[in-house]
Amino acid sequence: MSSPSSAPPRRLVVLISGSGTNLQALIDAQNTESLPNCEITLVLSNRKAAYGLVRASTATPSIPTTYLALQPFLKANPGKTREDYDVEVARLVIRAKPDLVVLAGWMHIMSEGFLDVLNGIRNLEGEEPVKRAIPVINLHPALPGAFDGASAIERAYEAFQKGEISTSGVMVHRVVKEVDRGQPLIVREVEIKQGEPIEEFEKRLHTIEWEIIVQGAKKVLDDDGLSADSR
Repeated sequence: MSSPSSAPPRRLVVLISGSGTNLQALIDAQNTESLPNCEITLVLSNRKAAYGLVRASTATPSIPTTYLALQPFLKANPGKTREDYDVEVARLVIRAKPDLVVLAGWMHIMSEGFLDVLNGIRNLEGEEPVKRAIPVINLHPALPGAFDGASAIERAYEAFQKGEISTSGVMVHRVVKEVDRGQPLIVREVEIKQGEPIEEFEKRLHTIEWEIIVQGAKKVLDDDGLSADSR
């Protein structure tokens, strides 16, 4: 059920890299029973041409967007490092004062610097300190402990063809410094059918992703008791 209308909306920041179909699932779920009393306050992309930015800017109401890519950042800031970039991403995120950060097809592995800022371990000059750790969740197209990192769908499909696995899956998990090793929140198995093209398997898997990214966001917001009052 929805929270009382007098309660401030719970704020989400979503990080994307591509077409934004998972973002669209979150946009559509805002202020419904699936994701009650929620507002996406910022969509950040590390790719300028990501269609997810269009989805956000043309949503009703429009969602603010921003863009920051690694290589342009490094070129514009000689001597800066990948971790400096991650910290700058964290700066943009905390300015939006989120209750939850969702990595929804964010194709960049975050360093500890990003998490240190969101966890309130590292304060940034000129920014308000993070008083309460901001949880970060990620959508990963594999089962816990299997196919961590990039190209998980392709690797799972190949392993099935070799007879190494009988099924794959998708999960939403908390983000920690170890890649795709945070606490699983929602896990769904996805069958790989014999003789099925990888495109068909991927299509079925993505349909489930759109469901569980919303479920995972709601679970963290509800379980952690997150609200604007806790910021």
